[in-house]
Amino acid sequence: MRTGRATQKDVARLAGVSQASVSMVMSGGGSPAISSETWERITNAAAQLGYMPNRFAQALKTNRTMTIACVVPDITNPFYPALMRGIQSVAEKLGYDVIAVSTDGSAEREQHFLDWSRQGRVDGVIGVFFTLRAGDFKPLVDAGVPVVRIESSKKRGGDIAIDDIFIDSYAAALAVTQFLIGRGHHRIAMVAGRGGPQGVRVEGYRTALTEAGGTPYLVIDEEFSETGGARAAETVLASGYAPTAIFAANDLMAIGVMQALRDRGIAIPGEIAVAGFDDISAARLVTPSLTTVSQFQGDIGVKAAQILMERLRGSEPGAGTALEMPFSLIERGST
Repeated sequence: MRTGRATQKDVARLAGVSQASVSMVMSGGGSPAISSETWERITNAAAQLGYMPNRFAQALKTNRTMTIACVVPDITNPFYPALMRGIQSVAEKLGYDVIAVSTDGSAEREQHFLDWSRQGRVDGVIGVFFTLRAGDFKPLVDAGVPVVRIESSKKRGGDIAIDDIFIDSYAAALAVTQFLIGRGHHRIAMVAGRGGPQGVRVEGYRTALTEAGGTPYLVIDEEFSETGGARAAETVLASGYAPTAIFAANDLMAIGVMQALRDRGIAIPGEIAVAGFDDISAARLVTPSLTTVSQFQGDIGVKAAQILMERLRGSEPGAGTALEMPFSLIERGST
């Protein structure tokens, strides 16, 4: 295997394509005439030969930064690293760097990022946005910067060329609540943080419990965090609702709930069962291990990057698209 200073000519020879095709792919540009199969053949040949394009020369020639932004509301949340790794696994093969931007889910910081991106700092954006709406991205899209949003509720696509990838969080929360009901629980409390995906997840919980004849009890904390989960659990326990199960809108909150229950000597799941949402790595490590919803965030990242690259290649013109990704209920020891 060659690992020296390979050239585009070497890559073209190994991939069985023209040098012009290699140049287009390695510049991050391309043409709709270059099929996905040829694109992959070229990138694989480049990786095999250790070909490294001159990034500075590319930027001058193509007027591109060769950089993609991955925007998340909380970079410390363990849900997001797998998402970013999925994006990076696709982007790096095509010569793009990925930068992470954390917005804290605030309207001000999301808008600041939008203004920053319009200055030509990045070639494309993949992100989770709590406050920005489709119309807010139109100036960015009009400037030639494609956007892929990762959403927590059903989307249908639209006239603006924004691509959405979504998990149906309503259906997932409905499934968790129905699972708990099937285990004999009818006093199921829910705790959630403010903003983000809490709305649709709460609605799924309410629907399932109400249809089963139960009475929902919801506590909203300011934080989607372990601390927020512990605070919310204390509120539930002091309320007189007497839950036999608590469903948290994310795993960090669920772990906080479990800590609060342990501090009070309440057995999990013997006295109160606990379920979460996201399947972060810690969900398997806590005792008992946490029943939760997996969103396969690594796969979401890969798909988001692939869609973005198609936009950058120009092979996906036209209106926005919407793609639903699967979720899975993971039953563990906490229920």
